[in-house]
Amino acid sequence: MPLIDQLLELSVFTLVLLFAAAFVAGWVDAVVGGGGLIQLPALLTALPAETSTGAVLGTNKVASAAGTAVSSWTYVRRIMPVAATVVPLVVCALGGSAAGAALASLIPKPWLSPVVLLALLAVGAYTLLRPTMGLEHAPRHHGRGHVLRAGGIGAAIGVYDGILGPGTGSFFLIALVAVLGYGFLEASVHAKLANLTTNVGALLVFGMQGEVWWLLGAVMAFANVLGGYLGARLAMKHGSGFVRIVFLAVTGLLALRLAVDTVALLT
Repeated sequence: MPLIDQLLELSVFTLVLLFAAAFVAGWVDAVVGGGGLIQLPALLTALPAETSTGAVLGTNKVASAAGTAVSSWTYVRRIMPVAATVVPLVVCALGGSAAGAALASLIPKPWLSPVVLLALLAVGAYTLLRPTMGLEHAPRHHGRGHVLRAGGIGAAIGVYDGILGPGTGSFFLIALVAVLGYGFLEASVHAKLANLTTNVGALLVFGMQGEVWWLLGAVMAFANVLGGYLGARLAMKHGSGFVRIVFLAVTGLLALRLAVDTVALLT
């Protein structure tokens, strides 16, 4: 389908909503991760019902990759990544995301809403119950054990990101803190680089399959980058506590919406 025809299938109101969702997703992603939990549900409800699973996920990856690239650059400028962590994490994440993306087309679109709902509830609950997560940087492992654990995190979450994607940044962050003992800031730079890698790996697969709405993805990418830039500035000004409250409120509302959609599918 020609690029402009894809946009013409959507109303102006729908485009505005998708732009807003991408903006908010970029804003949330820049600080705490989990922006895909906002952006993907918006695409699931906004795109035509006949849109393939790969097209929904691939278009989401265009915007996510752009926003994550900006966030990664911001973090790397301030915090130097640890080679023993970032190399196995990124390499295994790339392979995992490509493998997951190759399998994504086998997943029926109606299954996505319930899975995203579970991801929303899991990340929201974890965020609510761990208000002080990652305040101390105390790595628990060294040498081969550290490398193997970093690679395992990259592979497992990479596969998830390729198949589905929402919450990947938060999952990387939580895993690095919980498994490796990293502090929030130290984990953030590695999580952003790994998330950027999985986004690019999955996008390459979706692109080769011809499953991406590139023009819509570009519009949402602009919004995602803008939201990420402003989100980082606001976070530094007001602190992560403010963003955490907004994140919980937004995920709660989206979980409610997806719960309604899931019940409708089951009845």
